[in-house]
Amino acid sequence: MKLVRTVAGIALVALLAGAAWAASAKKEIGRREGLNLDSFVQDGPVAAHITLRSGLDPRLVVAFPAENGAAGLWFDRTSHPAEWSLIGKPRPITAVNARGQRFHGVAFQAEIRATQLHLRQAVLSSARVLRDYQQSGKLPSELQVAPRRDGKELLWARDRLDGAPGYSLAVKVERGTLGDDLISAGPDGMIRIAVTALSGDIPLAPFPSGALLTADAAKDPEARATLQFLSYRQKFNAGSWRFNTYFGRDTLMSVRPLMPVLKPDAVETGLRSVLDRLSRDGNVAHEEAIGEYAVLLHRRAGEGASDTPIYDYDMIDSAFLLAPVARAWLIDDPRGRARAVAFLGLSNGSRRMGDALITNMRFVIKQAKAFADAPRWSNLVALKPGKDAGDWRDSKDGLGGGRYPYDVNAVLIPAALDAIDALDKAGLLEPFLVPNDRPMLADLPRIAQVWRDRAPPLFVQTVKPDIARSAITRYAKAQNVPAAAALASIDRHPIRYNAIALDASGKPVPILHSDGGFALLFASPPPEALELMAGTIERPFPAGLMTGAGMLVANPVFAPAALQKKFGFNAYHGAVIWSWQQALAAAGLARQIQRSDLPPATCRRLRTAGASLWRAIEAGWAMRNAELWSWRHNDGTYRIVPFGAGGADADESNAAQLWSTVYLAVRRPPGSNGCRGE
Repeated sequence: MKLVRTVAGIALVALLAGAAWAASAKKEIGRREGLNLDSFVQDGPVAAHITLRSGLDPRLVVAFPAENGAAGLWFDRTSHPAEWSLIGKPRPITAVNARGQRFHGVAFQAEIRATQLHLRQAVLSSARVLRDYQQSGKLPSELQVAPRRDGKELLWARDRLDGAPGYSLAVKVERGTLGDDLISAGPDGMIRIAVTALSGDIPLAPFPSGALLTADAAKDPEARATLQFLSYRQKFNAGSWRFNTYFGRDTLMSVRPLMPVLKPDAVETGLRSVLDRLSRDGNVAHEEAIGEYAVLLHRRAGEGASDTPIYDYDMIDSAFLLAPVARAWLIDDPRGRARAVAFLGLSNGSRRMGDALITNMRFVIKQAKAFADAPRWSNLVALKPGKDAGDWRDSKDGLGGGRYPYDVNAVLIPAALDAIDALDKAGLLEPFLVPNDRPMLADLPRIAQVWRDRAPPLFVQTVKPDIARSAITRYAKAQNVPAAAALASIDRHPIRYNAIALDASGKPVPILHSDGGFALLFASPPPEALELMAGTIERPFPAGLMTGAGMLVANPVFAPAALQKKFGFNAYHGAVIWSWQQALAAAGLARQIQRSDLPPATCRRLRTAGASLWRAIEAGWAMRNAELWSWRHNDGTYRIVPFGAGGADADESNAAQLWSTVYLAVRRPPGSNGCRGE
């Protein structure tokens, strides 16, 4: 170890550098995506993500997986676009203050081409506070801290609200001059700064090298580094920098596709993290508020300065994902089947994993009972009152005002019921049942059959050819995209699709979407339903979802004009491409092709859709680890545009996203002449 320097009485000790994705000395350090330059450090107790935002609104953020902490510095809008670069590899740092408290973080040097940088605000707290500040520009007064100046160095430092070791951010101007709240460039128009960012939160325990993936995983250095950075013995984090903590849905929807190449301990870490966070009635936690954000929420509720985690149970989809993923491991995977009894018998100190799983199953069956007894749309599972989101499309307009999401009702609830029935028939639930469970489970086949037969048809939509041609022509003109291929597709196959949701009156919300991928991966739809899903995937935009930049997650071509505006290429869940949704559909198509009960015409449609999808995936391969991206059409071509690079974009994409690493397991299938039974 090497002593570097002292900042505000904290002795900084440099450890071995471990920046993921750092290039050789001849190449740029870090990885650029749109306006962001990202670098990752993970070495022993140090885990940090540096993201430098260029453009007219420059900023720097250092995010820590430990308790989802972060330190960031925002600058005022510049007169000309500024551009960051990293100088040398970031270094992991361990620090000890005068009270003997340990801190972990990074030190790095960066340059920015800008005449002046006006300091706007430093934010040191939970990443969720930084997320809120980025959206609103507002920071709670109790979290504000003024900088201390020492020559050409500024230091922001504060304890957490509960008195625990907090955060510090030191910025030293090495090229340029430092004024009261202004950094001015040197004669060459460049500003160089040295940054040290530290967190006192307790580090997570990363998986050792080689402990995550089997030899069957793809040899993809970037995806492996992303997965390694987000994976810890306690849990998997959803994404960085904005979602550097547990999300139930993200965990389950990452573990399931990755399962074939994850080692058993890793699979069970994911399942255990979900089971440990179940509500008392068995609901799956969506997001956790931990660290200082938990302290902040407890204080606001008059509960004192506690950092006891607070879990969000507002989502309605996650509860129905647990049983299908548990089934995939405990029954379908031979490795998991051999460990199933031991895993379910594990205790977290308050209950066994099997007890927790049964609690979730009771929750699922209770939610499903009303529709099974009276299968009408009003008995489907709706978003919670007052909420405008409840599934993975969890932005304000993600469901277009819908209240009964397609993915939850047409796919996930039937899949969960089938999975529970399979687990029961395998005898895995027996040690954890109470007397009242047996009648409930005896009724399960009937409940599941009603959901499989009666829920999906409520979402199916058919568009008459003349209406479809008119809508496609108008929308293509409005989006400045070609219409010929989309119009030609109508002649081959009339347009049928699943509505994204039903609204509060039971009326379908007419948005084409990618959520058929859930059915492809978790269910065994009949041939006509498979052909509908394959057609939606492969049909060229704006008749379907396929573009030269990837498969869109939504297409509002048949929606009213007002709704179309909410699903543009700058909307978070609009006409944009999400990496994991493409992988979900690809894995699902490959699964369906393995069936032996499909007619040749359906097999051909599935293969055609799969080939089209894989061409799109490979065209955007450089973006595969990103959260999402957008597109523009010019010069006769669809071009990929990083999401968040434009001022009109609703948000920005995470550079590291857990469920975007699933291509370590999801691969283009070998050529086939047909389905397995063809």
